[in-house]
Amino acid sequence: MMDLFPGPEDLFLFHEGSLFKSYRVLGAHFAKLEDTLGVRFAVWAPHAREVRVIGDFNNWDGSGYAMSRASTWGVWSLFIPNVREGDYYKYEIVTQHGTLVLKADPYAFYSELKPGTASRVYALEGYEWNDQEWEGRKSANSSYNRPMNIYEIHMGTWKKKPDGEYYTYRELADELVDYVAGMGYTHVELLPLAEHPYDRSWGYQATGYYSVTSRFGTPKDFMYFVDRCHQAGIAVIMDWVPGHFVKDDHGLRQFDGQPLYEHKDPRHAEKPEWGTLAFDFSKPEVISFLISNALFWMEMYHIDGLRVDAVASLLYLNFGKPQDQWIKNAHGGDENPEAIAFIKKLNHTVFAHYPHALMMAEDSTDWPMVTSPVYAGGLGFNYKWNMGWMNDMLKYMELDPYFRRGSHNLLTFSFMYTFSENYVLPLSHDEVVHGKKSLLNKMPGDYWQKFANLRALYGYMMAHPGKKLLFMGSEFGQFDEWKDLEDLDWEMLEYDSHRTMHQYVRDLNHFYLQEKSLWELDHQSEGFSWIDPHDNNQSIVTFMRKSKDPEDFLIILCNFTPVTHSQYRIGVPFAGEYLECFNSDMPQYGGSNQFNNGKLKTQTVSWHYQPYSLQLTIPPLATIVLKPVKIQHLIHTKRIGRG
Repeated sequence: MMDLFPGPEDLFLFHEGSLFKSYRVLGAHFAKLEDTLGVRFAVWAPHAREVRVIGDFNNWDGSGYAMSRASTWGVWSLFIPNVREGDYYKYEIVTQHGTLVLKADPYAFYSELKPGTASRVYALEGYEWNDQEWEGRKSANSSYNRPMNIYEIHMGTWKKKPDGEYYTYRELADELVDYVAGMGYTHVELLPLAEHPYDRSWGYQATGYYSVTSRFGTPKDFMYFVDRCHQAGIAVIMDWVPGHFVKDDHGLRQFDGQPLYEHKDPRHAEKPEWGTLAFDFSKPEVISFLISNALFWMEMYHIDGLRVDAVASLLYLNFGKPQDQWIKNAHGGDENPEAIAFIKKLNHTVFAHYPHALMMAEDSTDWPMVTSPVYAGGLGFNYKWNMGWMNDMLKYMELDPYFRRGSHNLLTFSFMYTFSENYVLPLSHDEVVHGKKSLLNKMPGDYWQKFANLRALYGYMMAHPGKKLLFMGSEFGQFDEWKDLEDLDWEMLEYDSHRTMHQYVRDLNHFYLQEKSLWELDHQSEGFSWIDPHDNNQSIVTFMRKSKDPEDFLIILCNFTPVTHSQYRIGVPFAGEYLECFNSDMPQYGGSNQFNNGKLKTQTVSWHYQPYSLQLTIPPLATIVLKPVKIQHLIHTKRIGRG
């Protein structure tokens, strides 16, 4: 059991921004006073005149349940006997102006099911984990030279029951986990699961940062879900939102009657684009709250990593604000120095506790060194979403193939910077909602060409350096954009085009897993080389991906027009025999069955600055992959000019 009041050392660290497990001090925790079991409540409310605990254990009457102020900095605490697990409660705060506000506990581990807004007493201890083998394997491997193929999921709409009810965490653990593993994904990324009042915020506007949403079950049910993922070899990433919080009355806004978690200056606090409030990163207690929260998900739920949402909104003071509301920092710039210091402290602390964690920045800016260590002057993330690649590729793919020749740079520009950061290539939920159309429906052409275009895009994405992410439903070519109140259109799998697309993505994922050259040197320039980036007239690119073994490499060719080419010549580095090992145009994938059968033998014709060459059949709107099966090493390394 614990002390009845937070200790002075913990309070000191909390108030200097260094209590990184503040969830063990604040909130509702079972305790024992003499021989009486009960719960110790503790809350930070420095501006309050009085704080009382109300709940179903006292008929929501705070008389006689006033908390004691345990520090000069405004932490209040109270022991209440005979409170049971599952009991509902709130803090009744008397402000400096004498008004009453009712607040949910910022450190609550469990919350009342919406539309209720109370917190619930809950003990996170006692779950028996069965992922010890996973934890050991994770600590033995670096993610950089391992496959990472992420399936992004919104738990409320992946599938729903016939009556429209949600699947629970435990039900999803049985159905979703087996599906993900069978499809060949290595990771799941979950849209935010912190408690949130509004379904259509998708969890990005939270009220309970320490409370896994009760929509799908209890905290221990979610532990079971993560446990099952790990037992199936699936890592779990969760979207995390330190940039802003919702304004609902029971949440963090003006928590003790005055701005507390948010900045007192509304010009700093307001996020007008989203109707939310930014955290005040100049307050050490807010730093303790947020960094503790990142560690909390990893310690208590065994989460493997966090995708940090909207990093651009942290880096810049005026992100998303109209120009007439712009403000400047002390040096006259747009950067947010307190938020930048927070990001660095966050990443430094997370990796000090969990060296193999994944900390991914969803960052749309060109801020340098996002994935460089803090000690080297970077922000300290280990991955960054490649938003530039995503925007360029979707813009390119939406073009009529006839006009792609004039925008060939959209296809190739990402290779100019792909090794400047450790990138994830995202085709995420943000690209298939709010009128943007589904990935399939973005593709031009007739019905067949839409599917062929999408197969070519997925093949190109899988071969491009960087880790991969695909939003749910895109794997079977959902035609409608994501409907965030309904489940996916699984009935589309009854139609051949969607069924074969589903088979294609499954086979492509498993092909990716078995080919080291597609991931072993993802973040090193040695893992990639061009063969021909210049064939803009025919909208074809050809390149190599390499593993650490010099004899283990792949040649990838992508054709982004509906034209079939026979006897298309490409340069290759070694003489010998090559085999077409993957082709998106195969009939089992809905393709036109244009392929290269049997072993392809090189010719002693220099091409593309390579000493040898092959002649191929190039299918329409397709990605094909060649692998050497018997090669003869060059005696010299001199390259000969193009024939």
